[in-house]
Amino acid sequence: MSGCERGGLGDDIEKIVLEIEKEEKKRNTVVECIVPPPSRRANFSLTPHKDKDELILFGGEYFNGQKEYVYNDLFFYNIPRNQWLLLKAPGGPPPRCGHQAVTLSANKGQLWVFGGEYSSPSQSQFYHYRDLWVYHFADKKWEKITTAGGPSARSGHRMVCIKKQLLVFGGFHDNLRNYKYFNDLYAFDLANYKWTRLEPKGTPPCPRSGCLMVALQDGRVLIHGGYSKTKLNKDSDQGTIHMDMFLLTPEKNDETGTKWKWVSVKHTGVGFSARCGMSVAVAPGNRAYTFGGVFDVEQEEDLAGEFFNELHHLDLDKIMWRNVALSGKREPGKSKKRRRKDEEGNVEGDGSADEGGSNQNITDMDVTTEDQVADDDGTSKPTVVPSTTILSDDGVFKVTQGPTPQPSSSQEVVGSEAAKNQHLFAPSPRMNCGLVIKDGVLYLYGGLIEDGDKQLTLSDFYSLNEDAEDEDTVDDNHTCEDKKKEESPMETE
Repeated sequence: MSGCERGGLGDDIEKIVLEIEKEEKKRNTVVECIVPPPSRRANFSLTPHKDKDELILFGGEYFNGQKEYVYNDLFFYNIPRNQWLLLKAPGGPPPRCGHQAVTLSANKGQLWVFGGEYSSPSQSQFYHYRDLWVYHFADKKWEKITTAGGPSARSGHRMVCIKKQLLVFGGFHDNLRNYKYFNDLYAFDLANYKWTRLEPKGTPPCPRSGCLMVALQDGRVLIHGGYSKTKLNKDSDQGTIHMDMFLLTPEKNDETGTKWKWVSVKHTGVGFSARCGMSVAVAPGNRAYTFGGVFDVEQEEDLAGEFFNELHHLDLDKIMWRNVALSGKREPGKSKKRRRKDEEGNVEGDGSADEGGSNQNITDMDVTTEDQVADDDGTSKPTVVPSTTILSDDGVFKVTQGPTPQPSSSQEVVGSEAAKNQHLFAPSPRMNCGLVIKDGVLYLYGGLIEDGDKQLTLSDFYSLNEDAEDEDTVDDNHTCEDKKKEESPMETE
């Protein structure tokens, strides 16, 4: 959830959260029912089941222009049946958004959830969590893990599982009077249920929220991008979109899992503009895929928001970016919207520009690449680097050429189809969508878009299969309700 300044933090909202948790404890039966797709929401978690053909969606938020709704719904999407199941289990967490969740195969399957935030219906108060929960698939029961030494309350953090431990990095906390961004690193031992604050050697990433965090097959962890805010004076702040990249590397011969080192790395391949709000999905073979994002350029009383629907592939062995584009008609891959600033200079939250979307099929996919080196110094420019394309197959997805800009003298386009397809299909531009890979299929759910000063919440659902012989709109629900939030500065998670 974005850390917008939405009113004071008081005792009332903490009492509300405690009361909700108390009510959840009273539940002693499991209720399961087949339901329509989840209602529109943002800042939920979407994770693949480790052992079943299922996706798991938990939590999220929705604002209808007058009232804020925060959820603790637990949905299971059955992939073969194209069917959603809503499960209400005893002792669940209070409603939240901006949390993190991972699934494990241990003990017949588990879903681990940490942190996040809750807002009052009027958005006048909000509350950050520092709690850790686990849902046991076999028992259909939630368990709250109470142990000391964990991260402070936050949202916008990132969490991965590696070496039988959960690693939590970054995030932010905002209580209106002041805010703080984090670059601390914590490990939760899944064997002894203990938190440890890690102190890696080397220079760490600067504090940030909403970064990409990916666990590599060799035991390293990659951190890329994110957002942070600094105070210029008592009345104004400055936001920064980070585009740097780091590897968290375990020290040799360390059997404790507590000795690490930060290393700044240079990422190469296709260059693309600075953006926040990208989503990431990890694929077998040390690959990751990212989608969407937004970049804002401040112009007097307006923000020119540039939103993206580009699908990128990151080779985690070479630390190299490639473009991935889909065939079929589509709108251009970026869109601009202007957002008004309030009297204090605050702006409305990040989003994506067009409602977009399509249910057109695609035939196949190609990975596109260029030799240009991406910026990796942590600074960025608002212009998009034109991506030239070379048709190829990355071994997981095979896709047709995306939109092809006019190449410069240093760029080359290979393949006759590349020049023909000027407007090709892809989900509409957006930020903070759900993005996962399960059994070679990439799934994309929802996200946020904008139309002028209105913020819209999506519930469209796409899949892209490994053979890429067809791309399905699993649930083509593009009619989105307007979300006009009160104007306030927000950070992307």
